[in-house]
Amino acid sequence: MDLKSESQSTLDLYGPEVQKPGTFASSAILARRLVERGVRVVQVLHRGWDQHGNLPSDIRLQCRDTDQPIGALLSDLKQRGLLDSTLVIWGGEFGRTVYSQGGLTPTNYGRDHHPRNFCMWMAGGGIKGGVSYGESDEFSYNIATNPAHLNDINATILNQCGINHERLSYKFQGLDARLTGVLQQHPIKEIIA
Repeated sequence: MDLKSESQSTLDLYGPEVQKPGTFASSAILARRLVERGVRVVQVLHRGWDQHGNLPSDIRLQCRDTDQPIGALLSDLKQRGLLDSTLVIWGGEFGRTVYSQGGLTPTNYGRDHHPRNFCMWMAGGGIKGGVSYGESDEFSYNIATNPAHLNDINATILNQCGINHERLSYKFQGLDARLTGVLQQHPIKEIIA
């Protein structure tokens, strides 16, 4: 966790908070260092995206914390030849409504949880760059084209890790269970390079 061996240009890439422990920037550069050392799974969290209120000011703070460091992580992994073998996933557990929650003023409103659709992105690890899969309706409320179940996303991630999701099963209360469910879930081939 000692960043003294990092060049100033690398530290600058991640932003001004890179040497402040606990920040997203610090976590992002540590993630790269862990990947370099062969750690197979690294999770970096950034809490506080649940803006039921104060969205206009809070989202700016969240993006300020994360945009430069996540871009730096992708650039840094690519520059070091690690992005092709590292799957980077950016997502959450649900979407947000596109309409306002609570009172609507220019400086204070929020958005509620929205389980019908959400977006996430993946980079590296054999995922095609620049590909968008799935689309919502004109109100961003319902899925319009190419629905992908969470289990399809899990099957895609496992596939990119070299794991056949259909063979990864375990007994639970007398039944066979899988991380991708027991229905016919498949990796999303359209996003795989």
